[in-house]
Amino acid sequence: MTHTRTELAALLETHGLRPSRALGQNFVVDPNTVRRIARLAGVGAGDLVLEIGAGLGSLTLALVETGAEVHAMEVDRYLLGPLRSVVEPHGVTVHGADALHADYDEILAGREAVVVANLPYNVATPLVLHLLEAEPLIRRMLVMVQKEVGERFAAQAGDEAYGAASLRVQYFADAKIVGKVGPSVFLPRPNVDSALVSIVRRESVRVDPTVVSEAQLFEVIRTSFGQRRKMLRRSLAGWATEGVFERAGVVETRRPEELTLEEFARLAAAR
Repeated sequence: MTHTRTELAALLETHGLRPSRALGQNFVVDPNTVRRIARLAGVGAGDLVLEIGAGLGSLTLALVETGAEVHAMEVDRYLLGPLRSVVEPHGVTVHGADALHADYDEILAGREAVVVANLPYNVATPLVLHLLEAEPLIRRMLVMVQKEVGERFAAQAGDEAYGAASLRVQYFADAKIVGKVGPSVFLPRPNVDSALVSIVRRESVRVDPTVVSEAQLFEVIRTSFGQRRKMLRRSLAGWATEGVFERAGVVETRRPEELTLEEFARLAAAR
């Protein structure tokens, strides 16, 4: 039921469309890949799925095959007509909206949901963080992103990709890379590999906010990673109070990418 490369190219031609470079559009044109994504999302009958960036409906149709209730969001107004013609006959509700500013209360109507998305590079990090920070009804995500972005989401202390965004994700959720996708399954073909990342919201944030507030915690994280290659005694020179490293039990000659979220929390609490 999903699009092949030939079918999607014909759909674009029929409607006089081409992928938008400005919006970072790369459409998936391999039925096996979209069905794999739907399978890894772990959704089925009784689940509400919100697909963000539905494009022309290739992944949408694979999600429909799982038996889940599917809502599709698309920001490109030129794609909305073709998308509706493809997916609405299969019971999909289409929303023309920018995912960073959409009214999720209206879209989800109080129900928990799973987000599945093929996200362009420029929006992937701000959107995932926005959904974690502001939309608690979104309990899980399965996102396809550029490989380096996926590695950043899932990175742990000591990993090369580890940084402030990794810690932001960890505060709210558990993330792991569950698959890789090569460039050959996209139209147009990108110059990079992609990663499939599973993000599962925790029942509560990882650091008790009654001990260390979110603002305190991420102040020290942002300050540290502002000069990530320097030792903490340098990167936190303007932030640290006398004896803060000793009270936190954190060696001041370490670098930010070596610290866990809990160690940053100890620093914040010891200031």
